[in-house]
Amino acid sequence: QVQLVESGGGLVQAGGSLRLSCAASGDTICISAMGWYRQAPGKERELVAAITSGGSTYYADSVKGRFTISRDNAKNTVYLQMNSLKPEDTAVYYCNAECTVAAMDYWGKGTLVTVSS
Repeated sequence: QVQLVESGGGLVQAGGSLRLSCAASGDTICISAMGWYRQAPGKERELVAAITSGGSTYYADSVKGRFTISRDNAKNTVYLQMNSLKPEDTAVYYCNAECTVAAMDYWGKGTLVTVSS
């Protein structure tokens, strides 16, 4: 089992920045990729950014150039630096960890990001 705890959400004005953190604990040795998803009211959950254990990254087109995902393997923590935030970035952000060997996905409880215009 892997437990994920997110932090760093909050209220920010458009154009501002926030940094989300996700700390993993438990059977972290099985984790391959980690990522951030978000779900806005009335919309489906979508992948925002992901990073593999080797450091390869993926970004949704909507956040490219504004968001940066990073990972500290020693601390089992993944970060999402969000700059130039827009009101449409408002959502609950969820941390995800993939355990490829066990074919399992783990999720945090989410952290709310609200961007005011």
